[in-house]
Amino acid sequence: MSARRDNLREELPKWLNAALIFGTCAVVAAMELRRPLRREKEDKLRRNERNAAFSVIAATTVALAEKPVVGPLALRVQARRLGLVKLLCLPAWAEVALSVVLLDYTLYIWHVLTHKVPLLWRFHRPHHVDLDLDASTALRFHFGELLLSVPWRAAQVRLIGVAPFALALWQTLTLMEILFHHSNLRLPHRVERRLCRFIVTPRMHGIHHSAVREERDSNWSTIFSWPDYLHGTIRLNVMQDSLDIGVAGFQDPKQLTLGRVLAMPFTPQVEAEGPKREPLPVPTTVLAV
Repeated sequence: MSARRDNLREELPKWLNAALIFGTCAVVAAMELRRPLRREKEDKLRRNERNAAFSVIAATTVALAEKPVVGPLALRVQARRLGLVKLLCLPAWAEVALSVVLLDYTLYIWHVLTHKVPLLWRFHRPHHVDLDLDASTALRFHFGELLLSVPWRAAQVRLIGVAPFALALWQTLTLMEILFHHSNLRLPHRVERRLCRFIVTPRMHGIHHSAVREERDSNWSTIFSWPDYLHGTIRLNVMQDSLDIGVAGFQDPKQLTLGRVLAMPFTPQVEAEGPKREPLPVPTTVLAV
C-alpha cells in the first residue's frame, strides 16, 4: 500500500497528458466541422486567432501563478497526509477517485461564484461574450480570473487532501471535458440525452452560454453533471437553434477585439437587460433538440 501511495506523488507522464489533451482537441475540432450543432455568427478563423491568443495568455498565467503554488502544496499535502480524503484511509485508487469527484464539485461552487459575485463576474464575463461557442471557447479565460482562482485552487487541494497524481488527473480530465462540452458538435440526440445524465455535454453547456439570464444561470457543472441535478440548477429544455450565444449588451463583434475584451473587467460596465424567452412546455430536465 505504501508503494502505491508513493506513486500518488507523481504526476501524469507528460507524453500521456499531451496525447490526451491534443488528441481530444483534434477529434473534437474535426467532428465540429462534420456535425455542427449551431450556426456560427463570426468568421471562424478570426475567432480562433483571438481565442488562441487568449489561451497563450491563460497558459502563461497558470504556469507563473498557479503551478508554483498548487504543485508544491499538493506534494506537502501528500507527504504530511493532510486533508479530508487522507482522514478516510482509503485505498490509493479510491482516494484518487474521491479527490477527482470533490475537486469537480468544488469547481462547480467556484463557477457559481464567478456568476454571482460582481467582482468575479467582471473577470468571467470575457469567457461568455464569445458570440459563438466551440472548442476554442474552452481556452479563452481572462488572466485576471485565473489569478483570482489561485487561492480557491489552493484551498481545494489543502482541504480535500489532493495528491499530485489526483490533481494532475483532474486537471487533464477537466481540460478534456471542457473542450468537449464547449464544442459545436451535434451528437445524436438519443446519445446525448443519456450522456448528459452523467457528464456535461455540448447541448447542456450551450444553454449555459445563452444571453438569456435565466438560462445562463444554470448548468454550472464541469465534468460530471450530478452537481446541477443535486442543486436543481439543471436546465435542458431549450432548443439549440433558438440559443443566442453571448452576453446582452456585447453582441457587436467590434466590441470583442482581443484588446477590448482583455480591458473589459477594468472598464465601467452596466449589465444590460437580456432577452427573455418562454420555457418549452417540457420539464427542465428533458433535453431539447
